[in-house]
Amino acid sequence: MRSTRPSSTRSRGRRTALAATGLAAALALTATACGPSDDKASDKSAATASQGAGDGSDGRLPGDLADQLKKHGIDPDKWQNGAWKNWDKKDWLREAKDFVNPVIKDHWKPERMKSAKDPDKTIAAKDATADQGATDPEPQPVKAVPEKTPYHENAAPVGKVFFDSPEGSMVCSGTVVKDPRNPGRSNLVWTAGHCVHAGAAGGWYRNIAFVPAYNDLGKSEAQLQNAAPQEIAPYGTFWADWASTSNEWIDTGAESGGAGAPYDYAVLHVKPEQGSKSLEETVGAALPVDFSAPSVQSVDSMGAWGYPAAPPFNGLLMHKCIDRPGRLSLSPDQPTMYRIGCTMTGGSSGGGWFRVVGGKTELVSNTSIGPAGNTWLAGPQLGKGAQQVFDSMSEKYGSK
Repeated sequence: MRSTRPSSTRSRGRRTALAATGLAAALALTATACGPSDDKASDKSAATASQGAGDGSDGRLPGDLADQLKKHGIDPDKWQNGAWKNWDKKDWLREAKDFVNPVIKDHWKPERMKSAKDPDKTIAAKDATADQGATDPEPQPVKAVPEKTPYHENAAPVGKVFFDSPEGSMVCSGTVVKDPRNPGRSNLVWTAGHCVHAGAAGGWYRNIAFVPAYNDLGKSEAQLQNAAPQEIAPYGTFWADWASTSNEWIDTGAESGGAGAPYDYAVLHVKPEQGSKSLEETVGAALPVDFSAPSVQSVDSMGAWGYPAAPPFNGLLMHKCIDRPGRLSLSPDQPTMYRIGCTMTGGSSGGGWFRVVGGKTELVSNTSIGPAGNTWLAGPQLGKGAQQVFDSMSEKYGSK
C-alpha cells in the first residue's frame, strides 16, 4: 500500500528539487576536459616500462604478494591458475591483515564484467523499524534517472567494483576519492564493506578490481555485443592491492538484514593492470570525503550514484537519485544511518553519496542497504571510525 504524506511535503519537494539541480551540476564540474582516449598516448611509455617488472601486469605475482600467499599455505602459481576458487572456510582469509589480491591478467574481460551479478543485500521491514525514536518516516520513492553520457564528463569519479565470491562474479559501485597525503595522485576508491568482505560468515572476496566510467557512452546490451575492452573500460581496469573495512563489518556484517550496516564502508588502494599513472591522474577527478557526519537537519539534499544491476536494471548504465535525507536507526546501540528515497537496486551498493558544500561536492556516505521493494536506500554516517580506516590506508599505502 502506498503511503501518503502531509501537504507540507510539497514545499519540501520543491526545495529538494532546487538543491538537486545544484548537486548534479557540481558533480559534473568535478570532471576535467580530457577524455579516456587522451590517456593512452601519454601513458604508453609507462605501460611498456612496467611490463616484466613483477607488478602482475605480465601475469607474474610481485614478490611480496607471492610471499604473503605462501605464508598462508597457498601456491602462487596454482592461485592464478584457478586455486582462488577454493572457498573452503578454513582456507578463506578473513582477518584485516590477511588481505591478498594478486592481479590475474585479463581476468576481467568484457563478458565477465557484463555477466557479474549484484550482491543482493536487502533488509526486512522489522529491521528498519527497530528504533522508531531515531528513525524518520519512510521516504517516498525517488525514481532513479540515468546519468548523462559520456560519464567521464558528468560523473568522472564514479565506476564499478568487480569481485569474485563463492556465488560467482559480483559487481558493486565505487567512487574515486582524494588522498590528502598524495594530492593529485590518489589511488583510493570508496565503496561498501560488503563489496570486499563477506562479514561474519566469511572472509575477503577475491579478484577485486575497479573500472572507472564503466560503459562511458551508455551503450545498450545489443550495442555492446562483441564490444572492444575500451568500450567497457575506457580508462582500463585498476586492481586493488590493498583493502580496508571496519572491524565491526568483519565481525558482525551479514549478507542480509541490518547487521553491521552502520559500519558498511571500505577503502581500496588500486593500481592499473598496465602502466604507472595514478587513478586520479588517469580519470582526471576525485572527490574529498567528509567525515563530519553532518546531521540530516543541516543537509538539504544528498545524491546517490551507482550502477544498479538487479531488475528492472541491467548494470550497464549509471543512475542517480537525489533526495533530502532522513534518519534510519536499526538498533539503539548502533550509529544512525542516512536514508533517501531511491529505486536503484543491487549493484548500486558501495556507490557514493554526495552533497555540495560551498560549491564543492563531497562524499558523505555510500549505499549499504535497501528494502526488497527497492523504494529507498540507506548508507552509514562517516565519523571517526570511518576516518581511521581511511587514514590508515592513506598513510600505509597511499604513496605506493
